[in-house]
Amino acid sequence: MSDEQYMKLALAEAQKAFNKEEVPVGAIVVMNNTVIAKAHNQVELLKDSTAHAEILAITTAFQFLGSKYLPEATLYVTLEPCLMCSGALYWSKIGRIVFGAFDEKNSYRRCTDTNTPFHPKTEITGGVMETECAELMKTFFQRLR
Repeated sequence: MSDEQYMKLALAEAQKAFNKEEVPVGAIVVMNNTVIAKAHNQVELLKDSTAHAEILAITTAFQFLGSKYLPEATLYVTLEPCLMCSGALYWSKIGRIVFGAFDEKNSYRRCTDTNTPFHPKTEITGGVMETECAELMKTFFQRLR
C-alpha cells in the first residue's frame, strides 16, 4: 500500500476521535505491510493529557510485538507530532514517521532549533494528505466556537 492509503486508515481513526468529541488525531503503526496498531486521541475519555493517538498506537505496537523498540515500523499520524509524542517516538526508535497536517502551534519544531527530537535513523515525511487531515481539524475547532 502507498503512504496515502495508510494515511486514509489513520484518517479513519481521526474521524473516530472527531465523533467522540476528541481532538481528531488518528495514528496507525505498520510493519511488513501489516497494520499492527491503530489508535486515536482519547484525552477526554481517559482524562489523561498523555493519551495522544501516537502514544496509544506505539504502546499497542509494543504490546503486539513484545518489544520496546520499533525500528522496522512506520507510524502514520494525521497531525505532526507534538514534543511529548516526539520524545516517546525517539525512545521507540521507530523507523519512519509519516504525518498529514503540519501543526505550527504545537509541533515538536516549535520547541527545537535545527535538531530533530527523533532518533537519528528515523525518516520523517510530512504533508501526506495534508489537506484532508487539516480540514478535519479545522472543522472540529469551528464546531467548538
